[in-house]
Amino acid sequence: MSSPNHVPAVNPLPATVVLLALVMAAAEIVFQIGASGLAGGPTAVGWRVEAIERFAYSGEILQWMWETGRWPPEHVIRIVTYPFVHGSFTQTLIGAVMFLAMGKMVGEVFGNIAVVVIFFVSAIAGALVFTAFAAGPTYLIGAFPSIYGLIGAFTWILWRNLSRVGANQARAFSLIGFLMGVQLLFGLLFGTQSDWIADLGAFAAGFLLSFVLAPGGWARLLHRLRQD
Repeated sequence: MSSPNHVPAVNPLPATVVLLALVMAAAEIVFQIGASGLAGGPTAVGWRVEAIERFAYSGEILQWMWETGRWPPEHVIRIVTYPFVHGSFTQTLIGAVMFLAMGKMVGEVFGNIAVVVIFFVSAIAGALVFTAFAAGPTYLIGAFPSIYGLIGAFTWILWRNLSRVGANQARAFSLIGFLMGVQLLFGLLFGTQSDWIADLGAFAAGFLLSFVLAPGGWARLLHRLRQD
């Protein structure tokens, strides 16, 4: 029997992080079952492609909705569903691992609701920035913009902690600098991809949201606004 004062060696993951990761995993499990022929018949092999066509974010569709003034729900929802659909098992695995790690670190400081807000708002911000600045077809799938939003929030945490001890706050941006450098290297080696634009936009959104979503952040913002 465990002691009432027992402290687990590893803190449990925030509930919302687990829930969002399970949605990603469930989608990939369905795709793998279909591809293996265990269910769904011959057409199940194309379940991933069908999901991408239905749930991926498309800048062209957004532009069409803006120009025509028509906003069909099945297209509007794409801007928040694309993080749950990935192009391969490997992409899902990498995305889920990164999301669990960043979600845990941010969720332990900001709380469950903040993680959900950062996840979806960063996805939206990344998609909009992608549409505005990416060349060619603006098409997004995968959780990486949302993950970069959480990286933005984690960077904010480091940035605040460094300011409290009088250290160089620029050090907080080492992680995003490293990740952007890796993306640049892969782009040079394997061809230029525009996804980094969405990732960078989502990172900025996560960092800026942290001023409000951090514990006491809203009160600090109101106090500053009243002073101005």
